[in-house]
Order: sequence, then C-alpha cells, then structure tokens
Amino acid sequence: MNKIEITTKPKPFLKWAGGKTQLLSVLRQYVPENYNKYIEPFIGGGAMFFDLCPNEAIISDSNEDLIITYLEIKNNVFELIENLKIHENNEEYFYSIRAVETDTLNNLERASRLIYLNKTCFNGLYRVNKKDQFNVPFGKRKNPKICDEDVLITASSLLQNTEIILGDYKTILRKNAVKGDFIFLDPPYDPVGEYSDFKRYTKDFFYKDDHVELKNEVDRLVNNECHVILTNSDSDFVLDLFKDYECKVIQTKRMISSNPNSRTGKDLIVIGN
Repeated sequence: MNKIEITTKPKPFLKWAGGKTQLLSVLRQYVPENYNKYIEPFIGGGAMFFDLCPNEAIISDSNEDLIITYLEIKNNVFELIENLKIHENNEEYFYSIRAVETDTLNNLERASRLIYLNKTCFNGLYRVNKKDQFNVPFGKRKNPKICDEDVLITASSLLQNTEIILGDYKTILRKNAVKGDFIFLDPPYDPVGEYSDFKRYTKDFFYKDDHVELKNEVDRLVNNECHVILTNSDSDFVLDLFKDYECKVIQTKRMISSNPNSRTGKDLIVIGN
C-alpha cells in the first residue's frame, strides 16, 4: 500500500524552477506498482511527491529556507497561515522583505517570507546568488494568492507521514535508501543554452563533476535493487552519462525566461529498475 487517503488532492504550495507538474502524466508511467518508502532528495516544489501521496516518505534538500518551510507547514500550519496574512503586495514592501537577513528571523517567519517572495516575485522564480541572497525582482502581479489556506492545510496533512531532512542528497540516500524503495531524483539541470537557470536555486551550483557523482549514485541504487527515476536536461553530456539506461526525451515548456522565444525545452527521463 503506497497511497495515503486524503480527501482533497494535495498540490505544491510553491512554484519552483524546473517543477515537474507538466511532466507528471509521463512520469506516472514509470512509477513502480509497489515500493516500500518514497525518497526525494531534491524536493523543490514537490510536484511528484504531492501527486503520489506516498504513505511513507523522506523528502530533503540542501536549501535551508525550503526545508524550514516544509517543516513549518508540517508542524505549525495554522500559525503560518496567520503570519502570511500580514504581507502586502506592493513593490516597496516586497523589497523590504527581500532585504531581511534570514538569520534575524525565527523559523515561522522564514517560512512565511519564502512563501511570500515566491508568490509575489517575477514569475515565481526562486533564485539566490553566491552569497545565498534571494535576488529575484518584484513581479507586479495585481492579485497573487499569497496565502492559499486549503493548499497549505492539505499539504500539512500529507507531511504528517513524511520525514523532512536538510542535507546533501548522497548522505540522505546512503543513510536511508534500501532495496525496494522508490527514489525520484530531480537535480539542478545541466544547463543547455543561455537561458538555462535551473542550477541556481541554492548558493552551491551543480557542476559537471556533480552530475558524474549523481550518476554513480544512481548506479549504486540500481545495483541495490531500488527503483529510480531521474530527470535532467537532454544535454549531450547527460545523455552520454546515462547511455546504458532506458531514457525518454520529452518536449516541455520553460516558464521562467521573460523572453517567450526561450520558453521551450526538452526534459530527459532516466529509468532505473
């Protein structure tokens, strides 16, 4: 039994660069019929996690603000909802919140700040610079839904059965993944073209060597009889890395760039076991 019964279908509470919502219909085809626990160590917006509603799950990320936000939704969702209601959708207020140093905030305030910035910034793009400072401009949308109570409460219900961890994906997987588990890997993509920005969602970029390490980890998981799905760009580099695996290339849309001509791309799906 891999599903938890939730009356309202959960969905992501954040818009995330490289989110997998538009790929879900394809990804579902490769989800194993039976598995033990679900592990997603690059959780981001969690589209796959919320779609599957796994009965037992571990989600993690190296983005501290993101993990704090998941934990606050799990443990303090009603307090978070009340805090979100104080925010204002205007440019001056946005930049004042963006400028706040997160180490001066408690965890509830950090989660509220992240959701607010995500809902009101340009295109819902999460991006930080090398100093770990959020640097996306104001979005100038008229009526963004800063506090979606139903989405947050439903997400909190699912997260009650979920372990949420801050950490490096390799540490998480080597400590927790065992035979029969299902692991979904959605790392920062190998960039293709000048508009690619999927690797800049923490201060630590994902380089070629990191993708090689990730491929080695996929090999280890598959050899240990775990079920694995990985997504990435269809760059020649990544295609060559996973040439011994079943791979599918899917046409997708990129909604991050302000240039409509750059809003097309291809996603690679790699299937292990």
